[in-house]
Amino acid sequence: MTSEFNRKLLLFILLISVISIILLGYITLFYEVKKPGNSPRKFGATYMTMNNPYFPILNGGINEVVEANGDYLITRDPAQDQEKQNSQIYDMIKEGVDAIFINPVDWKNVKPALIACKEANIPVFNVDTMVYDMEYVVSIIASDNYNAGVQCAIDMMSKLDSADIVILDQPIINSITQRIQGFKDTIKGNDNYRVIIQRAAGGELEIAMEVMNSIIESGVSFDVVMGGNDPTALGAVAALESHHMTGDILIYGVDGSPDGKMMIKEGYLEGTSAQYPREMGKIAAEVAYAYLNGEKVERNIVVPVKLITRDNLHEFTIDGWQ
Repeated sequence: MTSEFNRKLLLFILLISVISIILLGYITLFYEVKKPGNSPRKFGATYMTMNNPYFPILNGGINEVVEANGDYLITRDPAQDQEKQNSQIYDMIKEGVDAIFINPVDWKNVKPALIACKEANIPVFNVDTMVYDMEYVVSIIASDNYNAGVQCAIDMMSKLDSADIVILDQPIINSITQRIQGFKDTIKGNDNYRVIIQRAAGGELEIAMEVMNSIIESGVSFDVVMGGNDPTALGAVAALESHHMTGDILIYGVDGSPDGKMMIKEGYLEGTSAQYPREMGKIAAEVAYAYLNGEKVERNIVVPVKLITRDNLHEFTIDGWQ
């Protein structure tokens, strides 16, 4: 009797122990899943326009890193409208994002949204084109935009002893402003190279085409067009082609886009200073993760650029971004 009782008691104790271990495992798992450190992170990203194929590639670089970490990215397109972009950022703050990647429409008028991010303790990572009020961002990750303009100017000067130049820029986009400044500083003091017209062209193909058409129709004579980015340069190509003028004019852009490289191959574009948007996006995301994990990050991260011309086009993939 006593032996039977002891056997049943032992089985009961073993059963209770097994149940306790199972329950403890579930409780541990519950708290492990629920604790904040293991919750998926939410990131926001907004770019001046997704109409420029450069920005979906940049965004893809960010998203690649975010998804690899089991997190997710909210992407918005303000379509060149700064008020809309600010509104998008306010919405992201309400959604409780952990960090925001911002490529501003207007480098100065994005400030109210930057202030809102600071007040909400949401870190901002500035990508591709600088904001004016840098005190509100953790880091700027951008191409060497000034040098991109320098590269185009040096190539032009190696091919023409003198030139009358048309510049198509976009003053509210700081990255384009830096490129144009690099170009102008390189020819500064040399009277053989003259900027005869400088116009805002929106940074988009359709707008640049309209602006270039109006310049052509004014009857002014010129030898070179410097576009602030590839869509601008391609808009100039389209306008010049419609007037049968492309063979006589050197046209430069900045991006190294697939369309830009194709235009170099076909002889319409003289050169484009290549950016690396996918790499830029990956770097930006990695910097954001490092910061959120408590690491010290660099304030200014510069991604090198490289001029593409017919001479080195074979080094690049034409139908994709580098």
